[in-house]
Amino acid sequence: MTMINYALTLSFKGTKYCGWQVQKNALSVQEVVQDAIEGVFGTRLNLTGCSRTDSGVHANEYVCNIKSTMEIDTCKLPLAINSHLPKDIAVTAARVAEDSFHARYSAKGKEYIYRIWNSRIHNPFYAETAYHYPKKIDVEKADLIASCFVGHHDFSSFMAAHSKIKDTVREVFYFKAERDGDFVNLIVAADGFLYNMVRIMCGTVLQIISGRIVLPVCDIIAAKNRSEAGVTLPASGLYLNRIFY
Repeated sequence: MTMINYALTLSFKGTKYCGWQVQKNALSVQEVVQDAIEGVFGTRLNLTGCSRTDSGVHANEYVCNIKSTMEIDTCKLPLAINSHLPKDIAVTAARVAEDSFHARYSAKGKEYIYRIWNSRIHNPFYAETAYHYPKKIDVEKADLIASCFVGHHDFSSFMAAHSKIKDTVREVFYFKAERDGDFVNLIVAADGFLYNMVRIMCGTVLQIISGRIVLPVCDIIAAKNRSEAGVTLPASGLYLNRIFY
């Protein structure tokens, strides 16, 4: 029988999950979605995700794929799966992809947004979905600093110290800062990211603005030393926003 390759687009609030990937002693987004898919297809299907998001990280657009011989109308599939999902995860779209499509290996790049609630007063409605930064952010300055990350570089200064990844060269397509009322969004896209890379880059931008870091971005990149970069900002503000195929 012919296998159908279904590509699913999800959005989720990652607060109560250990990240995307299944783990033995914690609840993952992958496990919950896989359970919901089993409720629709009647069998346990292999679910391939586009990225291993960290604990507490959210997604506006997350792509995954499954293969099955069962033919289901892709217009109806999101509602069918969503009927088995909790309110903090949703399938927003489904399509039949070519057989060779792989949610992770077919991706050409990813875009993340780091959301900052930039107000002296914290907002209880965004406590789990944005990072509270009380000092006024000069967005033009933040945008200029962020632009210094663009290019093909060794980003080992912006990788978690305990990471075992050997190839630390990535290409950042763009990194910019935008204000939306009391929100400041740091938006970055690249062909790939190291462990905690976005959160460290964003922490570095804020610490350069505040004067706590005096080295320019180019020198921090050249140092290839995690201790030269800024703090790792909390996962609560980070969103996987778009996957490029």
